[in-house]
Amino acid sequence: MSQVSYAASSRTFLLTTSSTSYALRIAPDDDTPQHLHWGPRLTVDQAASLAAHDGMTSSFASASGEELAVEGGPRFGPPSLLVRYASGARGVEWAFEGYHIDGHRLDIRLRDRYFPLEVTLRYAVHDDSDVIERSVALRHTGAPDDEAIEVLRSDAACWTVPARFSERLSHAVGNWSGEAQLRRTPAPYAETTFTSRRGISSHQAQPWLMVDAGDADEEHGDVWSTVLVWSGSWRITAHRDPAGGPLTVTGGAGHEGITWHLSPGETWQSPVFAGLFNTAGFGGTSRAWHAYSAAHILPRPDELRPVLYNGWEATGWDVTLHGQRKLAALAADLGAELFVVDDGWFGQRTSDAAGLGDWYPNPDRFPDGLGPLVAEVRRLGMRFGLWVEPEMTNPDSDLYRTHPDWVLHQPHRRRTELRGQLVLNFARPDVVEWAYKWLDRLVAEHDIDFLKWDMNRAFTEAGWPGHPDGGRLWEAHTRGVYTVLDRLRRSHPSLRVEGCAGGGGRTDLGMLAHTDQTWISDNTDAVDRIAIQHGYSQVHPARAMSAWVTDSPNPHTGRTTPLRFRFHIAMTGALGIGGDLTRWSADELAEARTQVALYKAIRPVVQLGRQYRLSDAVQYLAGDDVVVIAWGPARFLVLTDLDPAAQYEDQDSGTLYHGALLLRHGLRLAPEHGDLPSVLVRLRAVRHPGSRSTRDGRPQDRTRS
Repeated sequence: MSQVSYAASSRTFLLTTSSTSYALRIAPDDDTPQHLHWGPRLTVDQAASLAAHDGMTSSFASASGEELAVEGGPRFGPPSLLVRYASGARGVEWAFEGYHIDGHRLDIRLRDRYFPLEVTLRYAVHDDSDVIERSVALRHTGAPDDEAIEVLRSDAACWTVPARFSERLSHAVGNWSGEAQLRRTPAPYAETTFTSRRGISSHQAQPWLMVDAGDADEEHGDVWSTVLVWSGSWRITAHRDPAGGPLTVTGGAGHEGITWHLSPGETWQSPVFAGLFNTAGFGGTSRAWHAYSAAHILPRPDELRPVLYNGWEATGWDVTLHGQRKLAALAADLGAELFVVDDGWFGQRTSDAAGLGDWYPNPDRFPDGLGPLVAEVRRLGMRFGLWVEPEMTNPDSDLYRTHPDWVLHQPHRRRTELRGQLVLNFARPDVVEWAYKWLDRLVAEHDIDFLKWDMNRAFTEAGWPGHPDGGRLWEAHTRGVYTVLDRLRRSHPSLRVEGCAGGGGRTDLGMLAHTDQTWISDNTDAVDRIAIQHGYSQVHPARAMSAWVTDSPNPHTGRTTPLRFRFHIAMTGALGIGGDLTRWSADELAEARTQVALYKAIRPVVQLGRQYRLSDAVQYLAGDDVVVIAWGPARFLVLTDLDPAAQYEDQDSGTLYHGALLLRHGLRLAPEHGDLPSVLVRLRAVRHPGSRSTRDGRPQDRTRS
């Protein structure tokens, strides 16, 4: 059971999860909130004694070891909170105001000793997770006629990792069509900043960071990890003390150069910057984040994601009623459960140069509206979905001609077009209301089941002329997106949403809290997808990972790959199909039917089970069921986390394998010969085996895929 404890004599707080503890105290001399411990479980008495020991041997008058690093005094590390008052004074001098414990939640209230600023440090734990949620609330406590406080930086939390374990950083880098490339690098001394200045979490980096001693592997070793639950611009700064002190990780929304003002009486709440300590290596860390996402992030975690078909790579801009009907019939025959019409169905959207913002069916392509297509898709037994890009407009659109002031812009600066489009300012309440109304009307008119919410460009000229505090738009835009999504889902409880941003530009827990799954990359090349999906899985769960089977040669890379290999790689997440089915041969369509049926059989294990990253393979485990998807040459593959006392039956061949041998000697994989071989194995534990047994007691060949 998780709990929050307090030792009044030492002013020590202890947060306890099922396997870990987190301790902090209020310093006796200056009320600074000081970090004490983040790791294995302690008692409150042990934490209090640690506070006494640290008080005698360490100085906390620095950025290292503070729960929220600030300016003031001999602090020279990266600050978490930067404020400037009307007098020109900066920084914070802490005064402890009190605390409140409400079940699994802790609020610590502090204030500045002179200026009207109150800061609440917020913590939360859960019985079913070792993840600790942290955030910050700022409140201006002055009189109505007082001057506003300028906020130059306000992170959600500062985490501290013991110095001896601060040798290596793990994070993700990338670009469009090459997102989520995992990097594990030695932790440099001094400061290392990971950030997005693009208005979205970005293709180039993801808002999480892991720290270990350099000795952790996939299943062993202590790992400290932090994840920002946010979808806009962000910054995480790691600071490794050259003098041998602890490594700190401070992070939150926004990036350098963004300032805004806290008005008298106003309270501002940061997003959550969550942390996790785990002793089971990177694999155990990932599974803990996956479980946390299922329990506390995803709106409908236990709902199986449907097999979808999306026709974008089949049609491009040539979206017509006839063409979509033809694709729908083919998709239904393969076993698709959801048919999604992508870009090109609305306004004058015959290219990327026009139409964004005019959300009505193109009258030439759909003269009777979407009704006939929706009816046909439903007649075929599928649900119906649409692509939308609510945050964008083209200069060549009725919307922009009517509301040119609605886009991000600055006086006397050109309005930079990327992909022929401009960004609507979702910080504006009128824009948010407009977006909600047309989406609500569109979904209601046809009882639409699914929206693919896209966002295809970064912010530029991010101004808000006429607003007295234009710097707020960076955060307010993201909150506006969340607001529209939440209102829409409340109004249409059966609606499901896929988050997308030109591929994986918004792969973050913030967006997952308001959607059901994520389009993690526009690159559908199965070979490239292996690395992209590997990086994605470090934090994010398979059930929320959209993965498509598309054409060969691949439209992005030109690579030729076997259809079975493409299916196997896509079947490690939420399967979709995106190829031009009108060009697939009869043999390819037959193979696709087989693979879709197989995926539906393994879907509960893949989407809802625990994921284990093996060597050139992924294993999923749910109860007694095991799924292994592997690629590469024939070999023995050692499995993990099985019951050594059980036997496991191959669900296709009926062969029995001893769990102990699968764990020690492995499963022999013998995929079909050829380029890019792959294999899929389904096993089920047999707790009371019959007379069948493996030959010679050793695992046998697995050749069928």
